[in-house]
Amino acid sequence: MNIVVVLKQTPDTESVIRIAADGKSVVTDGFKWIINPYDEFAVEAALRLKQQHGGTVTILSYGPQRVVESIRTALAMGADNAVMIADDAIESYGRLKLAKAVAAAIKQLNADIVLMGSRAVDYDMAQRGPMVAEFLDWPHLPLAVSIECDGSKVTIQRPIEGGKVTMQSTLPVLVTFGGSHAVWNPRYASLPGIMKAKKKPLATKSLADLGLDAAEFTPDKAKVRNISLEMPAERAAGRIINGDLDTAGKAAELVRVLHEEAKVI
Repeated sequence: MNIVVVLKQTPDTESVIRIAADGKSVVTDGFKWIINPYDEFAVEAALRLKQQHGGTVTILSYGPQRVVESIRTALAMGADNAVMIADDAIESYGRLKLAKAVAAAIKQLNADIVLMGSRAVDYDMAQRGPMVAEFLDWPHLPLAVSIECDGSKVTIQRPIEGGKVTMQSTLPVLVTFGGSHAVWNPRYASLPGIMKAKKKPLATKSLADLGLDAAEFTPDKAKVRNISLEMPAERAAGRIINGDLDTAGKAAELVRVLHEEAKVI
């Protein structure tokens, strides 16, 4: 089975966010970059499918040179090889163009199944999976928290309000992974795995290598653009009901404040 995992590199979730001077982007100086946690679930799922059915796991990622570190981490976890779409500005072309480039790379890899996170923890748009599946003209099984494959069809479970729903598709198929109800934890890269990862194949591709016209991939042709970013408004200080009142008086004053001032009851 030829398994491809689409991996995005994101800032660590504990990074301090500061808006850049242009008011449209964030300052990335000093960020610690990691594998998008939801894509890490996809890596683990891919490695388990390989253990069950054999085949290869290829990591597909994109972006500037720093992304290689996250790719090597996935290789150290057990993936076999990797492809990187090397383009420093690829995120600025818009998510539709990014999905088109990713789909073009997947076609060259002749994948049987594509796995990726359902969302990324930076902009949290949840668009990659559906867009890539549409460019591939493949079925899309979203928000998986478990996955099984018999070699010809894939079965997942995804959470719904109050329960789970089971979904199934024949290969080829694209599956995205949720996180809060997942039944596995991504494995750690072992020291031997880290050493082996340094020698595993990592192919670098340009847009031209994927058969795409680079002239179509420019920031001004993005369908959606960031117009502005704003930090959340600071929360007002809490209010303490008068301590001189007895319990009944405090309760009555609380009800009055909620009704007349906060207007929530």
